[in-house]
Formats: sequence, structure tokens, C-alpha cells
Amino acid sequence: MIKTDKLTTKDLFFSVPQFLSELFGGAAYPWEIICKIKDFAGMLVNSNPCGLERYSSKVLVGSNVKISRTAEIEGNAVIGNGVEIRAGAYIRGGVIVCDGCVIGNSTELKNCIVLPFAQLPHYNYVGDSIIGSGAHLGAGAICSNLKSDKKSVFVRGEKSYETGLRKLGAIVGDGAEVGCGSVLCPGAVIGRNAVVYPLSLVRGVIPENSIFKSDGKIVARKNN
Repeated sequence: MIKTDKLTTKDLFFSVPQFLSELFGGAAYPWEIICKIKDFAGMLVNSNPCGLERYSSKVLVGSNVKISRTAEIEGNAVIGNGVEIRAGAYIRGGVIVCDGCVIGNSTELKNCIVLPFAQLPHYNYVGDSIIGSGAHLGAGAICSNLKSDKKSVFVRGEKSYETGLRKLGAIVGDGAEVGCGSVLCPGAVIGRNAVVYPLSLVRGVIPENSIFKSDGKIVARKNN
């Protein structure tokens, strides 16, 4: 039986850069980080502990960053080294994008953390979410962050966790692959190295090293 109870920040084991270690280390569960992102991004912009270049009054960028002239960045944002931000990308509301990431054409980021070498390359929406190191969202994959009834979001594994958050997108673990056209419902958790088939509607918890099929079945991932 595949267990779905490994939900603490430590269990999910994100590969976190040193400058984010205090933020992640102080949270028992990863969704506790979400409401702190905006202020933490603001602190980084003001103190600039990593010695990044000032792109604007509220935006820091690292070296070898490519930003399309049609991309828009507003609010506090920290963009790490070697990041590529492609045409029509929209970044707002407190965002931290770590080294080596790709933020693709028409992708929107809002109040989120994208850990190193993650790829969000085509038409993605990522709001109030954490995307793990080396994770990949296929074209059109969406992190939905608001329930239709506008009530507090629950994370539902083997038991339910009330987050107290009205807006919570997805927690996507390191190395996870989310297929094209998939929707991750508010409070979805995708474990490390998990795979989500294209055109999936994902609720609840997908354990690490597993495969979520488009019919909703979850099986162990082999040869991971």
C-alpha cells in the first residue's frame, strides 16, 4: 500500500539554497511557508544577502539572467543566477525564483517559491505554491489556488490538515513531473520524483516515487 502521510517539510525534503534555509527550517509543514513568502521576498530585496544586481527598486537579479522585453515583473521579486524568463511571463506578488530555472512564455507566478533548476516553460500558472528543485510542469499545467466556495484549503492525505489559508496552490516536490494540461487543485501535494500523467485533475497527496494516472489510480514508480 502506498503511504500518503509524509507531509512535513522535513519529510518532503526540498533541496533548499542556504539563503532560504531559515524560511523552510522554521516551518513544520510546507504550507506554513506560503503566507511568509511576500514578506521574506521583501526582506531579501531590501537586504540583498546574496549580492544580486538591482533590476528595479523591488527586483533583484543574479548573473547570466535572460529576461524577455515582453516579460513583466512587479512587486518584490528575487531572480537567481542563470534564470531564463521568456516572452509574456508575468511575475507578481512576492516571488523567489532560484538559480537555473526556466519561466516560460505566458507563465504567471504569484506569491511562490521556485527552487533551483525547476522548469515552468509553457503557459503555466503557479500561485501560492512551492515548486521543488528540478521539478517540471508540462505545457498548460496549472496550480489552482482558490476553492470555488472561497473557504480555507485542506490538505488531504491519510488524514486532513486544515491550513487556515484561503489561497493555497500546490506543493510540488523535488524532481516531480507534472504532465501537460494537468490541474493541481488547491492544497495538492506532489511528492519527490512523482509523475502526474497529462490531462490529470489532482486532489490530495501523490506520494513520492509514484505515478498518478489520468484515471486517478496511483501506482509505484519503477526504476526511479
